[in-house]
Amino acid sequence: MIKIILKLIAASLLLSSSAYAQMPPTIPIWDANTVTLGLHKVAKDIYAIIPTTAEAETSKGIPQATTGGFIVGEKGVMLIEVMLTKRLYDQEIKLIRSVTDKPIIYAVNTSDHGDHCFGNYLLPSSTMIIQNEFAKENLSKNYEGIKTFMVGLFGKGRGIENTVFRPADIVIPKNSNLKVDMGGGKIVEMLNISPAQSEADLFVWMPDQKVFWAANPFIAESPAIPWLFDGVFLEPVVNLKKVYDFLPDDAIVIPGHGRITNKAGIKNTIDYVEELKKEVEAAVNKGLSLEQTKTAVTMKSFDKGYMLFNWLHYNFNLPNAYKDISTSQKK
Repeated sequence: MIKIILKLIAASLLLSSSAYAQMPPTIPIWDANTVTLGLHKVAKDIYAIIPTTAEAETSKGIPQATTGGFIVGEKGVMLIEVMLTKRLYDQEIKLIRSVTDKPIIYAVNTSDHGDHCFGNYLLPSSTMIIQNEFAKENLSKNYEGIKTFMVGLFGKGRGIENTVFRPADIVIPKNSNLKVDMGGGKIVEMLNISPAQSEADLFVWMPDQKVFWAANPFIAESPAIPWLFDGVFLEPVVNLKKVYDFLPDDAIVIPGHGRITNKAGIKNTIDYVEELKKEVEAAVNKGLSLEQTKTAVTMKSFDKGYMLFNWLHYNFNLPNAYKDISTSQKK
């Protein structure tokens, strides 16, 4: 996956004369040296960890740092996301210790992107790390390349360079799930419904409490749009809708990079990918080239102030949609 991303970015640099071929408009996208994480109790013994800027800035289209959370069970804690750097990991631990002194017995990484898993090496050796099966394989083979990519997006001198690979202990294959009973009526399900953003996706769901960590596939509320980096489009469209449809209307949704919301709050992601599919299919049916499709499929109704809209839409989401749809129509 990371190799695909690096190739796409390199291609963007080579096409710098294009209005849309560019690196992100701001680097770092968000600054791990300045992010402050806050604690939000969402149910009994269930907490979200959210950047303190998220409540005010999500609706303004300002990209936010990684969200996470934890569940306090009878014997210990399940941590969701371990963050990008030691500075952010340490903030998580401080927030956990403000609530409980129980050990961290599980840590869940919802992605192989470094901001979700690079803190694994800081965990106690007794903590069991849970990942999507592909995530473990990709990190074991490409950790240094992923690290280089993360430094490119989030800047040098943030502590990313100091991270060390630590493999997962428990992996969940594609189209499978893992159910963990934390005790006290806290059943946690890890769902490998991928790719929804990437092949490494993992969702966390507490059916009794209706709490859902939506991870990177549902980045944030509008005006954010999805980050479809993985070189595929049609399968994520199906999986995103599958995940969205199973959620009850009153679910508490913790997006991958935004404030706490509900099912309605992540509908913009579904609307965006379905409209993109519709418009690119029409362009392909007309025989338009990729560059012509970029001119035709501007999706201006979804361009509502998200700082990364042009970068994502024209360099990743639209080209991946065009590739998949073109290929499918040739079969």
